[in-house]
This record gives sequence, C-alpha cells and structure tokens, in this order.
Amino acid sequence: MRPSVSEDAAWAQIVAAYHVAPAEDVPRWPVSEDVEDEPAADEDEDATEPSAPERPLRRAGAEQEDHYVPPLPPPLPTADALTKWAWAGLLGAPAFFLLAAVLQLPVGDWAAFLALAAFVGGFVTLVVRMRDRPPPNIGGDDGAVV
Repeated sequence: MRPSVSEDAAWAQIVAAYHVAPAEDVPRWPVSEDVEDEPAADEDEDATEPSAPERPLRRAGAEQEDHYVPPLPPPLPTADALTKWAWAGLLGAPAFFLLAAVLQLPVGDWAAFLALAAFVGGFVTLVVRMRDRPPPNIGGDDGAVV
C-alpha cells in the first residue's frame, strides 16, 4: 500500500527539520546546577598528580547536617565445623585438580578418588543441611511466606 501524499509531506518536513538547530530560549538545565570553570593548570605543577578539590562537592543548597551515616552491619554468622569441612571439600577438590593440571603433577588413583569423594560429600552435606524456613529464634516478622 502506498502512503498518502500528506504522509510523504509530513516525513519530508521531519527530515528537513532534522538538521535545524533548536532555539536556545530555554536553558538545558537549572542554573543552580552550573559549575564554575576551573582555571588553567600552571605549567610549573606536575601534571601527573591529580589535584584535590578545594571545596567538597555538594548539591546546591545542601547542608552538612543532612549527611547520613549508616549503622554498622551486624557480624557475620559463624559456621559450625561440619559446614566448614563441607565447603572445604566442595571448593578444595576442584582447586586440587586445577593446581595439579597447571603444575602438570601426576594425580594418583587414591588422591583422585579422595578429592572426588570430598567434592561429592561436601555438596551433599551442604544440600542436606539447607533450611526451608528461618530458625525459630529470629523472632518478629520476616515478610510474606509463600
């Protein structure tokens, strides 16, 4: 289907207006966001060292009192010995095989069997010990449970 003459004229007008510069009556951003031009660096100064700003960068009109300092995060939970050994087997066996391959060391049958058993045992241990629900001693509401 052929476009109508008015559509062709509209497209021609759009294409012709593509290279026309817009009028600068409206500024691109608020005047409060304008920054002052930095003076040219002296030739005596070392150009490789970055210069520190003379004043801290802040929003226009922002006060120092509205600075938010988040509280310290709680300490990470500690894992029991079985979980630590499971992670060691899960991550240590591939590291052992990778190190043996990079250093081109021969891996004996028993070493390969033990590393593979450590990997599988660590994986199975971590999967079996996964919890479906949070522990009861957390207390409070932890959101919706689907």
